[in-house]
Amino acid sequence: MRSLFVAGTGTDIGKTHVACALIRAVRGRGLSIDAFKPVVSGFDPADPEASDPGRLAQALGEPDALPRISPRRYRAPLAPNLAARLEGDTLQLADLVDDCRDRLGCPDRDLLLIEGAGGVMSPLTDDATNLDLMVALNLPILLVAGSYLGTVSHVLTALEVIRARGLAVSAVVMSESLAAPDLVQTGQMLRSFEASAPLILVPRAQAWNASELADLILAPQS
Repeated sequence: MRSLFVAGTGTDIGKTHVACALIRAVRGRGLSIDAFKPVVSGFDPADPEASDPGRLAQALGEPDALPRISPRRYRAPLAPNLAARLEGDTLQLADLVDDCRDRLGCPDRDLLLIEGAGGVMSPLTDDATNLDLMVALNLPILLVAGSYLGTVSHVLTALEVIRARGLAVSAVVMSESLAAPDLVQTGQMLRSFEASAPLILVPRAQAWNASELADLILAPQS
């Protein structure tokens, strides 16, 4: 059983798009996979299918699994701690860590994806960021970025802080942004500065085949 933390260089850069494609690729191989997003904000109860956990549930083929995938859901499209406060809740890092560890402790799948909320350094609570959750869980990181102008700086900065905290990076996935520079050219520029982590480029296509990413994630561990 393996687990992976899906982190992003920012918000709305394709974490869930990549996670859903990976889920479909793993399921296509006859393997079991699940997803867990400990907290989500900007959640519309009137349209749950459009939310990140709703999309993950659809990719898993379990449309009713949304409450299991994301137990803490808040309406306001704000940082989770601010969105929670508007609904009378106070998020604590220890609670989010416990939620994740409870899910990690269930030996019921070949691969579990834990997806963060926002970017690596985005606040989750009043005194903790996604990075703090990542360090507490100590899982390999799948870092997802966009291809917009400036993304190379964001990726390199994210990699710097992730590695400074002793975390391993399984791969960097660059998801094509709208109205962005050429995806391949941007990937080549990133590769000039980052040679160790595998880099996978993701065209903006709903049916992107994540077979290459699945090969990388599921490869035997040395």
